[in-house]
Amino acid sequence: TSQGHPRVTDGAVEFIDTHCHLDADALGRDPAGVLARARAAGVTRVVVPAYDLASWAATAALARLEGVLPALGLHPWVAHEPLDPAHLREELRACGAVAVGEIGLDAKIDGADLALQTRALRAQLAVAVELDLPVLLHCRGAFAELLAVLREFAPALRGVVHAFSRGPDLAEKFLAAGMAIAFGGAITRPASRARAAAAALPLARVVLETDAPSIGLQGIEAAAVEPRHVRDVALALAELRGEALEAVAEVTTN
Repeated sequence: TSQGHPRVTDGAVEFIDTHCHLDADALGRDPAGVLARARAAGVTRVVVPAYDLASWAATAALARLEGVLPALGLHPWVAHEPLDPAHLREELRACGAVAVGEIGLDAKIDGADLALQTRALRAQLAVAVELDLPVLLHCRGAFAELLAVLREFAPALRGVVHAFSRGPDLAEKFLAAGMAIAFGGAITRPASRARAAAAALPLARVVLETDAPSIGLQGIEAAAVEPRHVRDVALALAELRGEALEAVAEVTTN
């Protein structure tokens, strides 16, 4: 709301899933059902990032559903696709996108070309700054490289490091670069390094996500994960921090 507080209905807590691929797999066959189950769990809004150029139209179409907030971008796995920044700007505006994403760097894929990925990333970061939109960042095996690029765009750039699974020291570096940290299923698993980061970071710099259907939770396989499970992530975060679920919900939703 205009006061900066989340909408709360009948005393219920409210959550936002800041990263869900609603067009993928089983989710895309019944998005209305997925969203209804999410709302029943208190997850009232879902950020749906595109992945490649072909998914931009599908993501924009899903934005017609209540509670869906679209993001458009070119994932580093498809950095070879022809990206036209002017076209990206046009499509972001047309669908009312809330972020540029999913974008980033990935050194762990076969034949990774970080130079090519970095060119695509810089072009999209520039669009995000121009339109004053946050970015949704994917990163594997290229954290130092990603931080270096982000610093080029500081302090104007803001965004989220999604699916964070590392420790607090790395998380603090991203906070210093102006980013927030998104925690998902990793913090529900006892052996995850991300649990230490989730316990230590300022809650006001943390958001919740599922990355459905790509990342599982403890006891739930990835293919079965839906936005409703962001409540389980919030419960894990509350337990790690020794805080009430209501406090975690309010701050992360804000």
